[in-house]
Amino acid sequence: MTKEELALAVIERLKAEYPDAGCTLDYNQAWKLLVSVRLAAQCTDARVNVVVQDLYAKYPDIESLADASVEAIEAIVRPCGLGRSKARDISGCMKMIKEKYDGRVPDDFDALLKLPGVGRKSANLIMGDVFGKPAIVTDTHCIRLVNRMGLVDNIKDPKKVEMALWKLIPPEEGSDFCHRLVYHGRDVCTARTSPHCEVCCVSDLCAKNGVSLAE
Repeated sequence: MTKEELALAVIERLKAEYPDAGCTLDYNQAWKLLVSVRLAAQCTDARVNVVVQDLYAKYPDIESLADASVEAIEAIVRPCGLGRSKARDISGCMKMIKEKYDGRVPDDFDALLKLPGVGRKSANLIMGDVFGKPAIVTDTHCIRLVNRMGLVDNIKDPKKVEMALWKLIPPEEGSDFCHRLVYHGRDVCTARTSPHCEVCCVSDLCAKNGVSLAE
């Protein structure tokens, strides 16, 4: 089996296992997903989903959040950790969207990367979930699982993992595939304990279990 064949097989197995997998951050507008994904760094999505309720109650749109002080934002988002830096990025991001993009989140990947606090992972998430465009979101679950499965060879750098997966994952599958890796990584192929290979839907395909791949 080649890596390309492995990728397609894993995609189909995960589709069957997690047919409705999607983003676990709650949002109903693009700018809210930008805020949430910044808050989610080193914080659980569940906590972020609670914290943003207070944030949006006080600042219900891009303009009001852009006009808020960093200190006021920090006071609300502090439970997510790294409150000062996250508040500063959120403030800067909303200001740029308000002033440069007329209050609309840009649907261009390179433009998204220019927003404060937005890296490749966040930009890909927005491109895939909001705009329905090809995306590969290399979060910690993705990086851990694709290495264990053998889709990439001991690559830890998020951008390098992303570039490797673009060669293997059909563009229309990338976004959903990465969401399913999050579900699988949380429930089965866990990080802090031994992975639960006995209940894994791809265990018979996995390099961790000794499956070899053709060059």
